[in-house]
Amino acid sequence: MPPTTLYDLSQFDLSKVAYDREFIRTINPQRGDMEHLDGIIHVDDEGVIGFKDVRHDEFWVPGHIPGRPLLPGVIMIEAAAQVASFYTKVVQKWPGFIGFGGVDEVKFRSAVEPGCRLYILNRMTWKRHRRICCDSQGLVNGTVVFEAKITGTQM
Repeated sequence: MPPTTLYDLSQFDLSKVAYDREFIRTINPQRGDMEHLDGIIHVDDEGVIGFKDVRHDEFWVPGHIPGRPLLPGVIMIEAAAQVASFYTKVVQKWPGFIGFGGVDEVKFRSAVEPGCRLYILNRMTWKRHRRICCDSQGLVNGTVVFEAKITGTQM
């Protein structure tokens, strides 16, 4: 049975970007090859919906996997962590740098190829002692491609 999504994407205008890459750069410090968040569609008190446009010219394409490039799972997790960091700083208003604190219960369910838009859905599950955790999902064309619990740490 497919997992229930954290947000019903059919309830959102996915063409409307609430926060673009330039605004995200004022919040998240990643640049160059490590920037994996292209926009934010929705933010509320519980979570956020962001996206990564998976491009044909990304650094990993020639080597992962030659002839059939597949977005590495670690990049999907990094993208989810960047969405969670954005949420933590913008909604929870935590100051300073939010570092990657851990990942649990990861499942990769489907391949992601260049040319896709990867929607990243995050919902906060808990926060305490300068740590915060979000349930995260990645969706491509309405299909859940990964799930994880992402923990961030205020540094």
